[in-house]
Order: sequence, then structure tokens, then C-alpha cells
Amino acid sequence: MPRPNRSAERRRELLPKIAQAFADLGYRRTTTSELARRCGVQENILYRLWPDKKAMFSACIDYMYDLARAVWLQMLQETSPGISAAERLLQYEARHLGELGMYRIVFAGLSETDDPEIRRHLRLMYRRFQRFISSQVLSHRGARRKSARLGADTAAWAIVGLGTVAYVGRELDLLSAGERARLIRDAGRLLLEGR
Repeated sequence: MPRPNRSAERRRELLPKIAQAFADLGYRRTTTSELARRCGVQENILYRLWPDKKAMFSACIDYMYDLARAVWLQMLQETSPGISAAERLLQYEARHLGELGMYRIVFAGLSETDDPEIRRHLRLMYRRFQRFISSQVLSHRGARRKSARLGADTAAWAIVGLGTVAYVGRELDLLSAGERARLIRDAGRLLLEGR
């Protein structure tokens, strides 16, 4: 009887270490030998699981979205009277934005957008974030029966943009933790309401 294929499980085990390496070093400076070292495996093991470094990096973009979404969904399981899910997301991000450093994978990927595969994964990731946030904005507005000048899809893109600005502020020491929190919380609240 043949052994079961554990490739998917093995990829899930190694992906957090690979993602952290790309977050630490960027795409170009990360070598497959460094990835293997951090994972505690030989390079050929990585090549059995992914065809090349670009596929590993693309998997990290997907992993980053999946990780953020899982954290958000878990956080949304908690309830707070009088506070919508969208407001709880803003509060959470105001406190925790960028803690894992995974945004650096996105920044590294943005310098590789001439590569169709990386570009496709980044586009999908941004669209998935925007759709998730848009659904939360719609739910927030529906619960309060408010009309808004700014559409939910546009507000969601603007909230994604707020996160990006906060990441840049963090990375370049332009915004303190308190300033980033206020940016997300205060500007995010205005966008939720569609002002």
C-alpha cells in the first residue's frame, strides 16, 4: 500500500517559516538555501513542495491573507453590545496593525509586479481584502439604516489604503503606534459612515 501524500500538510507546516523569511528579507534577498535553513530541511524538500522560489513567495501572499482573515473571523466571533463587527475590526487593527510584519511580503511583492504570477496573487489578495471589508461596511451601515455618500466598495478600498499608509508610517517611523491607531480608528470610522 502506497504511503499517503502529505505534501499539502507539509506545505502548511513550512509556510509560516517561509513567510517570515520573506517578510524579514524581501523577495530578492531571500534564497532557497536560507528558506531551507529556516525550515530545518534540505532545499530539495522545498522543491518537492513548490516548483520554485516564486511559487513559494506566491503561496506566502495567499497565506498572509488567509492568516489575517482567520484572525478577523475569530475576533468577530466575540460580541460587544452597541459596536458593529466593522467597528470591532477597526478597533482590532488600530491596536494590532502590522504586528506580524507580514505586510512586508506585500511591499516586496509590489516591486515584483512585472511578474505575472506574483501580480495575479497580489491582485487576488487585495480584491479579497476589499470584498471582506466591503461586506463588513455594508453590514455596519445596514444595522444602522444609514445612507452614505461614499459607497461601501469605495469605502472598503479607502480602508485598505489606510492600512497601507499605516504600514508605511510604521516601516519608515513616520507615525508612532498611537498615531497609527488614531489614523485607523478615526479615519476608518468616517469611512464606515460614508462621509
